[in-house]
Amino acid sequence: MENPVRSELGEDGVAHVTVLGEIDFSNADEVAQAIRDAVDEWSPPEIRIDLSGATFIDSTGLGALIEGYRAVTEAESRFVVSNPTPSFRRVLTVTGLCELFGMPEEAEQADLSQATGA
Repeated sequence: MENPVRSELGEDGVAHVTVLGEIDFSNADEVAQAIRDAVDEWSPPEIRIDLSGATFIDSTGLGALIEGYRAVTEAESRFVVSNPTPSFRRVLTVTGLCELFGMPEEAEQADLSQATGA
């Protein structure tokens, strides 16, 4: 099976962890480990978790992101989730994780309105 996580250090010193496909019980440990590895290897001031290529998340996937958040904040770095699909953003909003994950509130409301047709 192909690795669902890609990590790279940007020229600006920000670590980028990109998640592809599903984030569920089958790969949640890999996602959390990739985030911890980025912290350990690069000690970046910020780690961005790119969800643009992610297609599904379950509770274990959310747990992996929370575990990654803890590792990043313990290292005194900033944890930011970026590029969530509207359905991912809805899950993160409903669970109260948008603010924790550094996602701006204004964009949240705009995306929710578009996703629900409100």
